[in-house]
Amino acid sequence: MVELSSNFLFAAFILYLVGILFFGGAIKDKRHADKKNVPNRWSKIGIIITIAGFISQLTFFILRWIASGHAPVSNLFEFMTFFGMSLVGAFILIYFMYKTPLLGLFTLPIAVLIIAFGSMFPREVSPLIPALQSYWLYIHVTTTAIGQAILAVSFAAGLIYLVKSVDQSKRNNSRFWLEVVLFGLVCTLSFVIVSSYFAATEYQASFNYINKAGQPATEEYTIPALVGPNQFEPTSSDRFEPIVETPAIIDAKKLNTVIWSLAAGIVLYVLLRLILRKRVGAALQPWTKNINMDLVDEIGYRSVLIGFPVFTLGGLIFAMIWAQIAWTRFWGWDPKEVWALITWLFYAAFLHLRLSKGWHGEKSAWLAVIGFIIIMFNLVAVNLVIAGLHSYAGS
Repeated sequence: MVELSSNFLFAAFILYLVGILFFGGAIKDKRHADKKNVPNRWSKIGIIITIAGFISQLTFFILRWIASGHAPVSNLFEFMTFFGMSLVGAFILIYFMYKTPLLGLFTLPIAVLIIAFGSMFPREVSPLIPALQSYWLYIHVTTTAIGQAILAVSFAAGLIYLVKSVDQSKRNNSRFWLEVVLFGLVCTLSFVIVSSYFAATEYQASFNYINKAGQPATEEYTIPALVGPNQFEPTSSDRFEPIVETPAIIDAKKLNTVIWSLAAGIVLYVLLRLILRKRVGAALQPWTKNINMDLVDEIGYRSVLIGFPVFTLGGLIFAMIWAQIAWTRFWGWDPKEVWALITWLFYAAFLHLRLSKGWHGEKSAWLAVIGFIIIMFNLVAVNLVIAGLHSYAGS
């Protein structure tokens, strides 16, 4: 059952990639389709393929639920695949509202990256730990993921707006920071490529080391160790030996992953610059040549307007109810709780600045981009790096 569900996830992944190609064809074939609000043949095929991919991934979700006996949102792989599926679902609904194929060209790659990134983590089905054995797992986590997915649509819309509006012919802060955001996406893609390659080659190396408690331990690497753990000793001589040894207080394996992602990201980014002979933002700009800026701005705003209350329910209200049941307190300043509050406050400020201060256009687009960065930091960095009651989510 688990293997069958994985096949449906892989099929969904392929269908999303094909959908991206058709949405790209829709822009090339008839760029003024956004203005007329009438989808052309390419975009119609693209949305049909995207819906097929969504149904395939929904089947994966249901089959894995049946196989595990609980909602598959209990670890990082399951949550991120559900998050990616929710993002695709939110895009499908918004597409039928606004008929904008360009949104698919930006949203689907983000969803694909999220699903691919999540797939790099352990995918085994395991029993729930006691803290997660509650129906509030389904209510809290799924509602939070759906809210964040709707908010992520605003990121795609904001990115489209910035690619269109930022002047690429002059040096300015907007041009620089837009390129930084795009570089971050390239690094994510690089992590997926590197992890997939070494997974395909079945690379594995292990090291004995001394942990921060002063006790001997063993760490296994699935990517060659550029940095090794404290006082490491390789358990085999036929593997790459780390160049640098890290102190016990540093998680060498996670640092090694970050270094590989950045290094591979830089290599891929340089290759893109050499091939394109221009900045990534400048290369994307022609695709947005005839986009309706007011329409994109409205999509970004309405995504936040819908996603914010959904996230409020899942990320704060339902979370506090479950915390009271599980830990006998509504709030405990756990890192995950703190960053959920920071996310909520940021989007509350977004709506305040939009409605009261008139922050439209580029300002609103930058807020949408920053908000998504906060969401991803909470999802990835807080789960994997910062220890807390929610550390199990990174397993």
